[in-house]
Amino acid sequence: MFRKKPPPEEERRVRANDREYNEKFQYASNCIMTSKYNIVTFLPVNLFEQFQEVANTYFLFLLILQLIPQISSLSWFTTIVPLALVLSITAVKDATDDYFRHKSDNQVNNRQSQVLIRGLLQNEKWMNVRVGDIIKLENKQFVAADLLLLSSSEPHGLCYIETAELDGSEETPQFTYRLKVPHHLQKEQDTRHLTAALVCEPPNNKLDRFCGTLYWRDKKYTLTNQNMLLRGCVLRNTETCYGLVIFAGPDTKLMQNSGSTKFKRTSIDRLMNTLVLWIFGFLVCMGVILAVGNAVWEREVGSLFQSYLPWDPSVDNFLFSAFLSFWSYVIILNTVVPISLYVSVEVIRLGHSYFINWDQEMFCSQCNTAAEARTTTLNEELGQVEYIFSDKTGTLTQNIMTFNKCSINGQTYVLRSPFYLQRLDFTPFNPLADPDFCFYDDTLLESVKVGDAHTHKFFRLLSLCHTVMSEEKNGQMELVYKAQSPDEGALVTAARNFGFVFRSRTPGTITTTEMGRPVTYTLLAILDFNNIRKRMSVIVRDPEGRICLYCKGADTVLLERLHPCEQELMNVTSDHLHEYAADGLRTLALAYRDLSEDEWEAWSESYCCADKATSCREDRLAAAYEHIEQDMMLLGATAIEDKLQEGVPETIAVLSLANIKIWVLTGDKQETAVNIGYSCKMLTDDMPEVFIISGNTVHSVRQELRLVCLSAHALEADMETEFVSTACACKAVICCRVTPLQKAQVVELIKKHKKAVTLAIGDGANDVSMIKSAHIGVGISGQEGIQAVLASDYSFSQFRFLQRLLLVHGRWSYLRMCRFLCYFFYKNFAFTMVHFWFGFFCGFSAQTVYDQYFITLYNIVYTSLPVLAMGIFDQDVPDQRSLEYPKLYEPGQLNLLFNKREFFICIAQGIYTSVVLFFVPCAVLSDATQSTGEPLADYQTFAVTTATALVIVVSVQIALDTGFWTVINHVFVWGSLGSYFSIMLALHSQTLFLIFPNQFHFVGRSPLLVVLTDRHID
Repeated sequence: MFRKKPPPEEERRVRANDREYNEKFQYASNCIMTSKYNIVTFLPVNLFEQFQEVANTYFLFLLILQLIPQISSLSWFTTIVPLALVLSITAVKDATDDYFRHKSDNQVNNRQSQVLIRGLLQNEKWMNVRVGDIIKLENKQFVAADLLLLSSSEPHGLCYIETAELDGSEETPQFTYRLKVPHHLQKEQDTRHLTAALVCEPPNNKLDRFCGTLYWRDKKYTLTNQNMLLRGCVLRNTETCYGLVIFAGPDTKLMQNSGSTKFKRTSIDRLMNTLVLWIFGFLVCMGVILAVGNAVWEREVGSLFQSYLPWDPSVDNFLFSAFLSFWSYVIILNTVVPISLYVSVEVIRLGHSYFINWDQEMFCSQCNTAAEARTTTLNEELGQVEYIFSDKTGTLTQNIMTFNKCSINGQTYVLRSPFYLQRLDFTPFNPLADPDFCFYDDTLLESVKVGDAHTHKFFRLLSLCHTVMSEEKNGQMELVYKAQSPDEGALVTAARNFGFVFRSRTPGTITTTEMGRPVTYTLLAILDFNNIRKRMSVIVRDPEGRICLYCKGADTVLLERLHPCEQELMNVTSDHLHEYAADGLRTLALAYRDLSEDEWEAWSESYCCADKATSCREDRLAAAYEHIEQDMMLLGATAIEDKLQEGVPETIAVLSLANIKIWVLTGDKQETAVNIGYSCKMLTDDMPEVFIISGNTVHSVRQELRLVCLSAHALEADMETEFVSTACACKAVICCRVTPLQKAQVVELIKKHKKAVTLAIGDGANDVSMIKSAHIGVGISGQEGIQAVLASDYSFSQFRFLQRLLLVHGRWSYLRMCRFLCYFFYKNFAFTMVHFWFGFFCGFSAQTVYDQYFITLYNIVYTSLPVLAMGIFDQDVPDQRSLEYPKLYEPGQLNLLFNKREFFICIAQGIYTSVVLFFVPCAVLSDATQSTGEPLADYQTFAVTTATALVIVVSVQIALDTGFWTVINHVFVWGSLGSYFSIMLALHSQTLFLIFPNQFHFVGRSPLLVVLTDRHID
């Protein structure tokens, strides 16, 4: 328990099959624990966490005060009952959540693995696996820890995995990854008795990188992420493999990436916290006023009655009496800061979340996906959104790519043309063609058939430069591609149909069928794609021994690396790229470079040195890539169509009418971004002018800064104000060529300068930072996995559902929460302020008007359910009217329904109600007499009359405030009113008095008379 925590790792050292050596480093075990409590710690830890809330601590303080007889005129249960109820509800919720976490942890920790111990395979639970163990995995098994792949039953040491739990992709098994194995570890017996040592980087959360060195038989092997099997993956299409445990349990990449999400609060939450502080200040003021009154009364009047109304033994002067009176009134008047408020708010939000989850209008039957509220704290914020930041690909578009156009050696070919209306039939030409592929320009097919060298090289590049995996089914009659991105799948499919068919790959070869002839290329190097490079290259050797580099990537980075002799062709191709982008297509440029044997050998040596580097490996590899990707020859360009999702233009039009500003943040070219803007009706022909900012320097951007497509330079600190003022004056803004980090910066900029509620919506991992930065994050469950969904607050499958989420559920949630808060503060001030007025008539003695049972039950039984029903079910107009009249959304944006002004109006109404409720019965009963001449002004009659009037008034008030009546509303409102009379009859019955005479004093009429006016004092 008190063992010293090991220092942070600078590097990790592991020996295979040597637990004694590895345990001295105190590496984490493979047992994971996402739960927070156990049976022993639950009660103290949970109570400690709950009392971190100021409101709970405040009421605990009041409870302690009530235990002091000299202060409290109320029984302790008037506070402990509601406090215990609140703590119990929260504790049950926390315990339920933690139970499921325990259940999940136990399920995972008790999974079985085959571990090599002293050369023999033994079944071990996952929790007992240790760093340095060698594990045998079989097909369809989960990977227990982060493993270094040692051997595989597949040819060439390949291993296929599905990244279901790791990156959120639920498409089984859409992706497979190729993992390389050290050459001499192909035999199982070598693995069983492996005594290798490994040095690698410490645990981290970077899924796409790993750097380490394996030492075995006096040789060094450089390790990368392609050698790793990460926890959370599932083995697919691989009979068996062996792996060495490098990171276990909390040190695995999966667990390192499961950090806590940023806590988000709504504007109503922040306002409510401020108002509660104000109310507390008001409570203190009332306590001071009544304490001063007590001091004056005790000095001027109370001293005259010392003979039969003596002070308590502990009170020796009027000042100390006033001090005690202050705390007594703090206890009595504490209901102006209601503890049930916070629980009620959470219950209402939970109900609103279920309505979103159950909404059949937001259910997508095609992908069998329902909308999901992944948080319960932001529902009313959905009714106040002013800015929407949207990704384009996969969010506004379908992310289902089709090969549409291409440019080869200056000649453009199109998908559709008025001269070629018949779809091309590729089957007679190519038996391996994909029957679903559509193309109409037969000049391209003829160019392939006649053997045009540029066309062949163009499609050869597409068949070689990619990371697609293939699978042959039905005896090689059906070829299925599995691509990590839809773009790659579309391009490889296009090459397949035009006669260049990608068949299979190994770690060192790529096999294709070119014009019916099988060809195997030696794969010499892969120059990976990333968001900085924006390009990918492969270096291959053909069967004739020629070496060639093939490269594809964004035109902005590829065209500047061409050979100077390509200037004319580059100009023509650039024009084609602009045309394609203007049609809203996604474009890539293609180029190649022939390498001599000497060039390859020289570069290969530098590449190997960079690949084996233990420090700054990524930078050295980038420099090596940059060196070889120069003086390339341009082949052409591709254009891929990504169609808009259903209902996108209509959704954007409706949201614009609701005064919601929509910004599109995309990495696409400027022309593509503008064209998509017109397609989805963000930009319209009736707009007077569309301004495009395309400057490459701060000065040029400052000069051009007017409207829509904004350069990254506009995000620099000294231009923030100009950027925001100009952009926010626009009806629509499109930011193109932005990185994931810049997307988040744009959102933060608007949050900082406009103080408006922002919503970010996206579907891919590159949208996660933007989603987390916005007040509300929405994830689209689409083609790019569900990483965006996992980081979001709300999720659904189609962009068009956003209008219903905001205009219906968001507006209703905001309306309901505002009406709930207004009524809640009203009823509590009407209840509490009666005690304040009574203080002036009872000698400031901290005597309560109501009996203690009514005080206890008022917020728990008599008034809790009606206001909950209104907060959950109320609505002003049906959902269709909300969509037909988007202007109804504006009150939420302007914060009109609940603000400081509305709060003071509610308080004023509550105070006015309390005045009427107190002074009218007081005036009537003070002079009233019975038929026998006896006065009616006894405490019981006055208390019951005031309490009854209060319950009736607040019940009638909520009936007037309710705009949409359901059966539940009727049952709760009239049922609560009926319960009051039933409980009052029971509490004042003779039976309870006979059983508990000290607790129930009121039976019919109490003999104890309370002075209501000075005239009754003789």
